[in-house]
Amino acid sequence: MTSSDSSSVTLLSSLYLAPIEYYYALNRCNKAIIEINDNYQKQSYRNRCIIAGANGPLPLSIPIEKPKSTKSLMKDIRIAEHGNWRHLHWNAITSAYNSTPFFQYYEDDFRPFYEKKITFLHDFNEQLRTLICRLTGIETEITYTETYITEISESLVDLRETIHPKRPSEFITRPYYQVFSDKLGFQNNLSILDLLFNMGNESTFYL
Repeated sequence: MTSSDSSSVTLLSSLYLAPIEYYYALNRCNKAIIEINDNYQKQSYRNRCIIAGANGPLPLSIPIEKPKSTKSLMKDIRIAEHGNWRHLHWNAITSAYNSTPFFQYYEDDFRPFYEKKITFLHDFNEQLRTLICRLTGIETEITYTETYITEISESLVDLRETIHPKRPSEFITRPYYQVFSDKLGFQNNLSILDLLFNMGNESTFYL
């Protein structure tokens, strides 16, 4: 399980439709600080999420404009407009979840994000996170870094680099209903979308 508790302050990155682990940590801390002054990393959850496709885990990646330097701050990363990615992402999400119990219930909340242009990746991620926190009842106080945090105090739980698709996680999601479980078995720690569309209002009990 992710290490955080109700008295702690948790430091997180800005992620795209983050894994359940992220919202588990967010729900169990008193306050969260989201780092937006870190150097952007390719192949991370900053612009990638993993949903449950009919044939197994399906990664979805948001294209970004090529940074002007090798080190670019997350808050400065712009979403690229090529590749029709919004249409592709929404089609993939719809295909994966349109038969889940709660997809139609939440569909109108999420569809607009794939119909409008949001310039910065951080803004896109955070608008989605705000929606997800509202839908799951997470009321944790959120602030953003003004400069990159280098000194980690005892009261600060640093999860900025812990939740990453290339790094093994010890987090185990408590099993819940998944549409493709008969075929694929239970898939652990997918995007929060998977929990929300399958379990609806009961999602909070798994966080």
